[in-house]
Amino acid sequence: MASIAVLGGGRIGEAFLAGSLSSGVDPRDVVVSEKSEKRARELSRRYGVRSMSVRDAGEEASTLVIAVKPGDAEGVVAALVDVIEVSEKDKLVVSLAAGLTTEWFESQLPAGTAVVRVMPNTPMLVNKGMCVVAGGRYATEEHLAAVSTMLEPVGRVLVMPESSMDAVTAVSGSGPAYFFLMVEAMVDAAVTMGLPRPAALELVVQTMVGAGEMLVGEEERGGALPLSVASDLRYAVTSPGGTTAAALAELERQGFRGAVLDALGAARARSVELGKRG
Repeated sequence: MASIAVLGGGRIGEAFLAGSLSSGVDPRDVVVSEKSEKRARELSRRYGVRSMSVRDAGEEASTLVIAVKPGDAEGVVAALVDVIEVSEKDKLVVSLAAGLTTEWFESQLPAGTAVVRVMPNTPMLVNKGMCVVAGGRYATEEHLAAVSTMLEPVGRVLVMPESSMDAVTAVSGSGPAYFFLMVEAMVDAAVTMGLPRPAALELVVQTMVGAGEMLVGEEERGGALPLSVASDLRYAVTSPGGTTAAALAELERQGFRGAVLDALGAARARSVELGKRG
């Protein structure tokens, strides 16, 4: 009998699968369900896990990880209802589907089903993710701890109340896209100033990677990462009257902070809207 069923073999589902195995879970204790037979065979071959239907996977495993797009979640849940009802063992449902609340899952599943909601982000694909975990009405501290342990190999994990999830979605869930847009904008600006595009891309990417490592390094030396660390690092590179000061002044003049605030607010509002539709 398997202990974990990953229902959905897309990139996020695969990242969760790989993370679980990295945490020491035996491949024989994991099954995967993927509607594309070719993809299912690929995952089975790559990770040494078995592939089966959603219903069969639900019967086998005690932890059911729903790693499909929100629009496909209803079909997956419908296939699990009867399985959970007749199971002699308690099932834990873990959702990686953006925007769907634990309340929605609880309304679809048999009464008393434990549900844990996870808001991941795409850097978990390179083991640098930021995952936030929230428990539903019937989820225990043990459930949250177990899910956190499974996620730790693919990045950092925070446990937060579900009321924070829309803001979390706006910040870390969608956050990589803001970063990539900044990279694009800087590269395009560099090209307009005469730099070759390949060189511009290398300059920008390595600058971003290095700056991120500086933040992580400061955190490792000082424990928790206060906002002042980011500010101190910015001050250190900003000489009075220098080039960086000129650039930052222009960003502020253009309303950079206000634009970021409005953008995250729009993402949060959309997350709320999607949750209501679920």
